[in-house]
Amino acid sequence: MRDLAPRLPSSPGFWRSPLRGPWFTSVLGLVLLAGITVLFVTGLLSYAAYNPGLSPVNDKTPDKGILGFYLFAWPTGPTWLYRLTQGVHVTLGLTLIPVLLAKLWSVVPRLFTLPPARSVAHALERISLLLLVGGALFEFATGVLNIQLDYLFPGSFYPLHFYGAWVFFAAFVAHAVLKTPKALRNLRAMRAERGADTDGARGADTDGARGEEADDLVSPRPAPPTVSRRGALWFVGGGSLLMFATNAGRSFDGPLRATAVLSPHGGPEPGNGPNGFQINKTAAHVGIDPAETRDDAWRLVVTGRAGTLRLSRADLLAMEQHSAALPIACVEGWSTSDQWWRGVRLRDLAARAGFEEDPPDVFVESLQRSGAFRSGALRANQVADPRALLALSVNGEALSPDHGYPARIIVPAAPGVLNTKWVARMTFGNLG
Repeated sequence: MRDLAPRLPSSPGFWRSPLRGPWFTSVLGLVLLAGITVLFVTGLLSYAAYNPGLSPVNDKTPDKGILGFYLFAWPTGPTWLYRLTQGVHVTLGLTLIPVLLAKLWSVVPRLFTLPPARSVAHALERISLLLLVGGALFEFATGVLNIQLDYLFPGSFYPLHFYGAWVFFAAFVAHAVLKTPKALRNLRAMRAERGADTDGARGADTDGARGEEADDLVSPRPAPPTVSRRGALWFVGGGSLLMFATNAGRSFDGPLRATAVLSPHGGPEPGNGPNGFQINKTAAHVGIDPAETRDDAWRLVVTGRAGTLRLSRADLLAMEQHSAALPIACVEGWSTSDQWWRGVRLRDLAARAGFEEDPPDVFVESLQRSGAFRSGALRANQVADPRALLALSVNGEALSPDHGYPARIIVPAAPGVLNTKWVARMTFGNLG
């Protein structure tokens, strides 16, 4: 028997954990099926929120082709819409990491199965499995790197994550189609066995072990168990709960934000007072020259049908001021509660530019010299919303340099990067 002891991962007896089997794998798979579906949908919604079809400057995936078939004009209400969808997307993704790792561990023997392909159908199944595993690891890895302070992955996050999501989803659909017949057969077999089993207690104690005898995940020579399968699921669930508890706080203000220890952007507020709430980039980090933002030097250039206007901060303060309570929500998943912004409505600026009726799209440019989204475009529905402002103050105090002084955009339900700070120029209409 010693001579027959398996030495290679391709041998079924090499993998000896008694935890592996269709029951354990199926439970994890069902959790991932529901969770990853939500991740995929909220990810697509996040992409739509950037309005990539509006202007090239907003489109980080210009070669998307038919993959952008679903894009729609992102609404401005409810005001917390992007805060909810992106918060769910990022927090759920982190919470599912222990489940994903456990699922991959549970099926790792299948990655070493020989021969590599027993038939055309089996070859397609193996290819879909490799794409599925690789796609899942890639998507989770790029997502985790993006929510850190410094994104270290080579290349731009947006196209990598977007195209990777579609590759993963295609593999997921193909794998589901190929595996559904077997899953249905297993389900019928388990039901038949349950009906024939007169000792319900035995079935519960063994976690359905009898129904797993023919499955390729079940070791022919299992090691002695050290934990039950239900215990292992509790362990995985505890890991997910820990991930949730150390990340979810970044969607809230106050003491809860300090609990987001695994999310750098979710740390404690950067200061106190009216401007003491979360920021994504400081004025120094993006190269803002303080001399350019002095009241005697800064001018807002507004261009439209009426020609070009140059407005000082005093000119803007002399216009009718409006207030709106709006949050800031970022693609990294963090957000703030509503802040009280005050300034000039975008639609009033559009009227000054010659668009008294039906405000058009607007192209906004910033003073910042480095970093992404130095400019961005907003749709006409965003410009027309009475809560969309060129903000001059927040929570009763002038904007701080890091929050965009002398003026910044704030639009309901928009991703944070489209709420351009340190605004220098606004061009209404003719975005091309």
